[in-house]
Amino acid sequence: MEKAYSPRKGESKVYRRWLDANVFHAEPADGRKVYCIVIPPPNVTDRLHVGHALNNTLQDILIRWRRMEGCNTLWMPGTDHASISTQTVVEKRILAEQGLRRTDFQREEFVARVQAWKDEYEACILEQLKAMGCSCDWGRTRFTMDEMCARAVRAAFYRLFADGLIYRGKRLVNWDPATRTVLADDEVEYETVSGHFWYLRYPLVEPVKIGGRTVEHVTVATTRPETMLGDTAVAMNPADPRAQHLLGRKVRLPIVGRVIPIVADAHVVLPGADSGDEKAEFSTGFLKVTPAHDPSDWEIGQRQNLPVINVLAPDGSISDRYGWDDAATPEAQSLLGMDRFEARQAVVDWFRNQGLLEDIRPYTHEVGHSYRSHVPIEPYLSDQWFVAVKKQIPALPDGGLIEGTDVPVNSLAGLALKPLLDGELKLIPERYASVYRA
Repeated sequence: MEKAYSPRKGESKVYRRWLDANVFHAEPADGRKVYCIVIPPPNVTDRLHVGHALNNTLQDILIRWRRMEGCNTLWMPGTDHASISTQTVVEKRILAEQGLRRTDFQREEFVARVQAWKDEYEACILEQLKAMGCSCDWGRTRFTMDEMCARAVRAAFYRLFADGLIYRGKRLVNWDPATRTVLADDEVEYETVSGHFWYLRYPLVEPVKIGGRTVEHVTVATTRPETMLGDTAVAMNPADPRAQHLLGRKVRLPIVGRVIPIVADAHVVLPGADSGDEKAEFSTGFLKVTPAHDPSDWEIGQRQNLPVINVLAPDGSISDRYGWDDAATPEAQSLLGMDRFEARQAVVDWFRNQGLLEDIRPYTHEVGHSYRSHVPIEPYLSDQWFVAVKKQIPALPDGGLIEGTDVPVNSLAGLALKPLLDGELKLIPERYASVYRA
């Protein structure tokens, strides 16, 4: 007998015996108590890492325990397309190896490159899982874009649409101008950036007397001057002493010439160094409102029923082709086609030359960057699909509301929530139940 145990010499033989005996396979009509885990499908972007090893070991422990208890046990394996992420890594490989970009290929040729990557890394991932001893039912291996899964997605989408449970609407998304793709919130990486607050003067259409003094403009502070091209209002806090004189008045937006209202919104930070809000020391009390290019401004725009004007193209350049229809002045026309950062400097220079740049102050803040391209993201207005989770499902009887909530029993949210409240669904650790309910 050898003094030291060598896993390599025995594990593969034992695993092969398990496979040959089909001990990991489960039949639906078995009749025994069922225990099932659907593996969180690993992305085909790369090989598995130590985190996958830990996660899958824990799943295998549970599966083997229940199998030894006599349950009809299924651990269903598979891999996930992670489509945009996979496309990104393929593009990086092609760029590094051949110096070519996606746009240098015909669609079919590029898709074939992505398919080849998927096949290579899927095979590697499945072999890694087997090398770890995972007791999956390999005959049921799925890929989240295989024909069966794709057909199921289409069928579910159609059914939800037919029942009026999904609808389309506008929403600000995290947009990556470099890869021209939408990012999930957890795909945005925040970096500390040393930037500036630029203080821009917007002339009033009609001067106003406040405290015996004639006021001819209001001053807004912004970290993104280029977005002022899409402003559709200036907001101020109704608690601001100047509000009684200025609310309902109008300003003429520089460069564009658009006349926009001054509206009341409690979201606006009141100026003052004594305020508890760290932005108060930078605030003028006037907020430029650009619903198409800022999440907070979008909310203000919805409350105030403001127009939404998108001044950016998908590549992050200034454009009048995606919702900006009053770029008629020579000044506005001169900005078209400029990169967003080039336009930022051009806008600041214009305000300075016109005597409308009141101040520039250093400001360090967190800016979202794409985890793929590492460029600053843009809040970008896009058509998105929404799920009406609290709407009564037409095909089911009206069961009223879940007690103490505004959630119908027979809504998508209700069908997910009621088993938890009734004790049929248990989350471990229990603290995650509150997260699930939210």
